[in-house]
Amino acid sequence: MNMIYILFSLMFGGAILTFLAHKVSGLLRDILFVLTILASTVLFYTKIHTGDAVDFSISGLPLQWGINAYGRIFSLIVLGLGVMASFYSVSYMKGKERLGYFYFNFLISLISMMGILMSHDLVSFFIFWEMMTWSSYFIVIYNGKHVQRSGINYILFSALGAYAMLMAIVMVYAHTQSLMIQDMMQAFPFFPVAYKVWLPILFLTAFGVKAAMMPLHVWAPDAYSDSPMAYTSVFSGALSKMGIYGMIIVFVTMVNYLPDDTWFRETIAWLGAITAIMGTLWAIAQDDARKLLAWSSVAQLGYIITGVAVGTPLAMLSALFLSVMHALFKGTLFMAVGAIEKQTGTTKFNEVTGLIRKMPWTFISSLLAIIALAGIPPLGGFVGKWMLYESLINSNHYILVIAIFFASTSAFLYCYKFLFGFFLGQEEKEWEQVKEAPALMVLPMLIMATLLLVFGVFPGIVLNPIDLGMQTLGFSTTAGTFWSMSGLFNEWGNQVMLQPLVYAIGGTFLFFLILLTVKGFKETRYVTTKDISSSGEVPLEHENLTFSEGFYQPFLRAVWPVMKRRMMSYYQGFGQGMEAFFDYLRRVYSGNGQTYAIYVLVFVVILLLFKNSLFG
Repeated sequence: MNMIYILFSLMFGGAILTFLAHKVSGLLRDILFVLTILASTVLFYTKIHTGDAVDFSISGLPLQWGINAYGRIFSLIVLGLGVMASFYSVSYMKGKERLGYFYFNFLISLISMMGILMSHDLVSFFIFWEMMTWSSYFIVIYNGKHVQRSGINYILFSALGAYAMLMAIVMVYAHTQSLMIQDMMQAFPFFPVAYKVWLPILFLTAFGVKAAMMPLHVWAPDAYSDSPMAYTSVFSGALSKMGIYGMIIVFVTMVNYLPDDTWFRETIAWLGAITAIMGTLWAIAQDDARKLLAWSSVAQLGYIITGVAVGTPLAMLSALFLSVMHALFKGTLFMAVGAIEKQTGTTKFNEVTGLIRKMPWTFISSLLAIIALAGIPPLGGFVGKWMLYESLINSNHYILVIAIFFASTSAFLYCYKFLFGFFLGQEEKEWEQVKEAPALMVLPMLIMATLLLVFGVFPGIVLNPIDLGMQTLGFSTTAGTFWSMSGLFNEWGNQVMLQPLVYAIGGTFLFFLILLTVKGFKETRYVTTKDISSSGEVPLEHENLTFSEGFYQPFLRAVWPVMKRRMMSYYQGFGQGMEAFFDYLRRVYSGNGQTYAIYVLVFVVILLLFKNSLFG
């Protein structure tokens, strides 16, 4: 049997057995869950090679599954995060209900993402896309939080994207009589002009929903924050990349063939920049770490969308590199928040603080992830953002680079809020008994945080497979030459001349670590936020004086004119208008026979008056 069949049989079989094992033994269920993901990952990377494919047909429709170098880039994200999240989930979800249901949908979502990456035909692609949507929807509503808001918004926007994709597939089949993605790519330059415009719009609507591109982003903050943290690392880090995966295909195979693609690229590039800016501003305004990271995910995807839309080799290189980095640092941070929630029962900055001594490994993981997210060397986020800035400057997008730089520098505010809020603030007596999270939760965080450092110092580890994927998309090879595409790599690059900077930063960090450690051994009197006085008055117990209360208010007041118009209000207004319209239209059906007779008479008169123009 072909290894691709075995892979999907293993994953589907493992999902079903995990679900059934929940009725028998919790330990057996957990083992089957982790083993299914581990075995699938090992099988994929040892037995399924780039270029492998299998052909079959269903009801006369020829289908094909396989993997190419481009899909393999994203498989690293899906399976890599899947493995890390599987170990994390076993510990985080311990003691919760309906775990058979949760693990089953977790596995189905991973299967669906791998199916999308391995689909060479549009039918398989669409089926796996819908499986991914529904399995993730069932996890979004797992906790029962804000189901009417987060769950319904997610499924409604996903349905909008699905219908757009289905319309595009029908149009492709009507013109090519084929459902193969390769045939669509080859035939697209010869499509009518109307098809060349509408197909990218329809596909980008579908992919833009999953990539949380504004104005299609409104589902993401609630869905990310309401999902169990054991899954949100995959949700934000991997599932959102399916939208990026599709968007890149559209830009490379469709937008390039538009009669004038400049307007199209500029529109999507600016939507990406607006997504980055607004996502950042809303992240700064949050007092709950779940919400902060959810909005931050939207913002970080905005950078990637901008790189994809600009579309130069360096911009595409940066977009794909940032996709991998985003999966790592956002996966780490969501896991860190989950660990804090597990140990303290809250994710609010104004409720828990001063955890650096209580949860040191979680702090170190969070620190490295935050440094990468902020784009500070020597971690991987710096390399990706530098390439993005340089690609924008080289392509004369000077205003766009200012917008992206504003979003990136503003992100420092919520990065600081996250670190200081949870770890560096005042220790409180009510959290004296808090301990570090279990090893199965800490280890995945530390591994991913370490990879951020490794890929920042040795970016070629990631850039080389990205180069092979870009060749699959039609880009010229950049292997051995992508270092010359950027001033960053000319200076440091493949020769790792970044080492002096790494040593300097590492030495500084080590110095302050030793200083703070030695200081910590000295006898220190700790006071709570209540053990102070203000203007001769002692604050009452109910008065919250933590730094998070009203944090960044001057900044938020300054940008409030930009933030006050939320996109959701426009969607709600549209929905209310449609409801009123249909309510009015419903009056047509009065149930009165004489009224219906008048309708028929009017219809006949219209036909008689316009019979020549209607029927010739």
